[in-house]
Amino acid sequence: MNAMPGAAGEAGEAGEGAAVPLLRAHHLAKHFAGSGAVVRAVEDLSFELAKGEVLGLVGESGSGKSTLGRLLLRLIEPTQGRVEIDGVDISALKPTPLRQFRRHMQMVFQDPYGSLNPRMKVGDALTEVLLLHGMSSRSTARDDAVRLLGQVGLSADFLDRYPRAFSGGQRQRIAIARALAPQPRLLIADEPVSALDVSVQAEVVNLLKDLQQSLGLSMVFISHDLSVVETIADRVMVLYLGRPMELAPTASLYDRPAHPYTAALLAAVPGAGRDKRRIMLKGEVPSAAAPPSGCVLRTRCPFAIDRCARELPALRQVGPGHYKACLRDDLEL
Repeated sequence: MNAMPGAAGEAGEAGEGAAVPLLRAHHLAKHFAGSGAVVRAVEDLSFELAKGEVLGLVGESGSGKSTLGRLLLRLIEPTQGRVEIDGVDISALKPTPLRQFRRHMQMVFQDPYGSLNPRMKVGDALTEVLLLHGMSSRSTARDDAVRLLGQVGLSADFLDRYPRAFSGGQRQRIAIARALAPQPRLLIADEPVSALDVSVQAEVVNLLKDLQQSLGLSMVFISHDLSVVETIADRVMVLYLGRPMELAPTASLYDRPAHPYTAALLAAVPGAGRDKRRIMLKGEVPSAAAPPSGCVLRTRCPFAIDRCARELPALRQVGPGHYKACLRDDLEL
């Protein structure tokens, strides 16, 4: 992926006088070795995220979404590439400066049951973060914890109770409050509603959307549910086998998908496609330990030609802020 698509819709580095993006990912790759094979979970991926922008990451299981989210926060080390947050290369930070910088970047995990310590009261979990990052004094930490609970729609009654007393939706609100405690600039939400009952998913998504707007957060929202992503994201990146297939403003991507993979994903979601013909992918997702040559989608793509086996398509601009990694320009999707 040679270009670095940004929120302004132009490839390349920011020009003179342009605002510095909140997040820059430069040629990120993550390979996992095991059983004699190398799994290429993320491969040569670059993009920018503006301050106050929400980027949706979508794709099937195994596309590299969660791995990318962890790379962006340096929860795992990249095989290649680097990440800059507000101009700071976090890939180069030593352990102590990295721990200090973590207050600026937080994650909301998928499992609200596993992300909270079952032996720690909610108030203790919140005040611990506030004190650790110097956001409160011991005399004000409890009041600040009450304020955080109020931000996510919960009352002070939650402070002295354990996570087991609450529903999945309530636990996820607590996890969101904990992530907001150090006042981060960047929030990674990794499938934050997929483990919740359908009846509460919309409530949590709307909460995240309201908080993002009121606090001016930059957010990467990871989900396999395209209908959820459409409601919250400003732009959407579609991943397949660790590579970007398409990146575009949300309305443009949902109304006019330019890549066969995106079109196939949208066709499978009731109401997500906009009068598009149904595109069916063939077979199963190949192993990331043995991806196809050329375009990684070619073994499943109904539009693949011989050239697709020989050339790896770069992400290139096909419209205002709209990029695709496909060799064919003659398709009507």
